[in-house]
Amino acid sequence: MIKKPLPDEYPAYYETYIGLVPDGLLKDILNTQMEDLLALLSDLDEAQANFRYADNKWTVKEVIGHITDTERVMSYRLLRIARGDRTPLANYDDEQYVREASFHSRSLQNLLEELKAVRYATIHLINGLNEDAFLRKGVASKHEISARALAYIIAGHELHHVNILKEKYLTN
Repeated sequence: MIKKPLPDEYPAYYETYIGLVPDGLLKDILNTQMEDLLALLSDLDEAQANFRYADNKWTVKEVIGHITDTERVMSYRLLRIARGDRTPLANYDDEQYVREASFHSRSLQNLLEELKAVRYATIHLINGLNEDAFLRKGVASKHEISARALAYIIAGHELHHVNILKEKYLTN
């Protein structure tokens, strides 16, 4: 069982995400999160999925696309660092990714299927790593970070956005 990363394993701004992850087996948490998110959103119609709670805020579809893109980027970083690759990894501009993605032109079901595929790939990656791999560190966005921290950031990032979905989008 991998334990939560120590504060010296990640930049302080990731504490927002890591602090949201409950205790337990990370692979179980990731599986449960995915099931909970699918249950939360599966019954939305396309009009609800295209809802944005304020101007310049993402739609539900864009939030799902953002969660997927971020997990894909963080999993790639996790893979590289876990494999001992010390090449610094570039920044990730999530706003640009959402702007360029055209999530509005895809169905909610299609976006949820993609999220599910990415999540399964993340779980398989995590399941295949040993303790030494989780403790390896690399550089991403000009900051040192451990593979273990990236795994927890993936879980916490989704929880962060699910909380926003519940508070701002699904209040009716």
